[in-house]
Amino acid sequence: MASWVDTRTLHQKPLREKRKSSETLPDDQLIHLKSYRYQAVDKSLISRYILKHYWNFMVELLPRWLAPNAVTLIGFGFIVTNVACLAYFMPDLVGPGPSWLYYSFAFGLWAYSTMDNIDGKQARRTGSSSPLGELFDHGIDSLNCTLASLCETASMGLGPSKAGAFTALIPCLPMFFSTWETYHTHVLYLGYFNGPTEGLIIACSLMAASGYYGPEIWTHKLSEVFGDHWIFGDYSIRDIWIPVILGSFLVAHLPFCVYNVIVARRRQNLPVLPIFLEWTPIIIFTASCVFWLGSEHSSLLTENHLILFCITMSFVFGRMTTKIILAHLTKQPFPYWTIMLAPLMGGAVLVNLPLVGLPAITPLYELYYLRAYCAFAFVVYTRWAMLVIDAICGYLGIRCLRIPYPPPVRPGVLNGVTSPKKQRAA
Repeated sequence: MASWVDTRTLHQKPLREKRKSSETLPDDQLIHLKSYRYQAVDKSLISRYILKHYWNFMVELLPRWLAPNAVTLIGFGFIVTNVACLAYFMPDLVGPGPSWLYYSFAFGLWAYSTMDNIDGKQARRTGSSSPLGELFDHGIDSLNCTLASLCETASMGLGPSKAGAFTALIPCLPMFFSTWETYHTHVLYLGYFNGPTEGLIIACSLMAASGYYGPEIWTHKLSEVFGDHWIFGDYSIRDIWIPVILGSFLVAHLPFCVYNVIVARRRQNLPVLPIFLEWTPIIIFTASCVFWLGSEHSSLLTENHLILFCITMSFVFGRMTTKIILAHLTKQPFPYWTIMLAPLMGGAVLVNLPLVGLPAITPLYELYYLRAYCAFAFVVYTRWAMLVIDAICGYLGIRCLRIPYPPPVRPGVLNGVTSPKKQRAA
């Protein structure tokens, strides 16, 4: 007597049998993954009416055996390549560098965005959607915040200055508050004008413009381009850059995150004021970066170590936000702390020792401290990420970077052949 078996179940069963308990994620947390459903709202008109068709076209070019998380990782590879080229060809972040370098920044960022938007489509296309996909996707986005922005700093020729550091680190703020908002609302909201769509298009355009005109274009007076000196005065794009970026965050992003969280809390009859204590990690992160890089006793900017600092912060911020995403998936309390913030606070204290009458740390020892911090952050982040991924994969019976099973067989079909009973019924 023939029996029709779901081949996916056959391939998943051994994985579950081999599974061992995880100290990182116990079963009482992992159990919530099975009931989790991803929800997102994207109100961008560009995404809805233009890019959606582009993404649908691009996902059809991917082979069906390519795992969605591998698609995400390939996209991140473009950003890593961009940063490597930046460190080699234009380490001063000023330039001017070769035109192709700026074009490669724009291409790499666009390629990353494309992969970031089609990985979910690939998951649905191959029937391999899982909560791990959201964790992996947004975890990579968190790592990318400072790295992609480094290329923008170089494209505008800002160099290892306070403005350059601001440009490289400011994307961490909207990313944190969007993650915080998702934790409470269980929905990822993207407004009519949002960073992942319109913001990314602007960034790619700036990079491409630097490739065509050179980064010195951002120092030209706006009145020379648009006229109306009485409006623009002697200001250039660089002069208004920080107010525009900071104002966009404070006016167009943060208020809506707070509003959506308050509405969600009131809908659940939960208190509102305690949620603002959850801003503690980003306040510590931001304040420590400001007090470290902004100190007159720090040599990281004057000695041109902004690239190393931002690479280190990518792991620190990535761990901080990924813990929030994981808490959201497993329905755990909000994580207020990560050990990776401790060395950041330590660095901010060390460079400001003269303020309390103690001798300043030397530039050489500050660099050694930063290098040790980077190595520590890389090891801690990588080990934790692997443990979490292994625990989730083991519990759900899946693989992270490959699809270990063919599509499930429909009832009455075996190896693509309709069963005799179904044939007779037809």
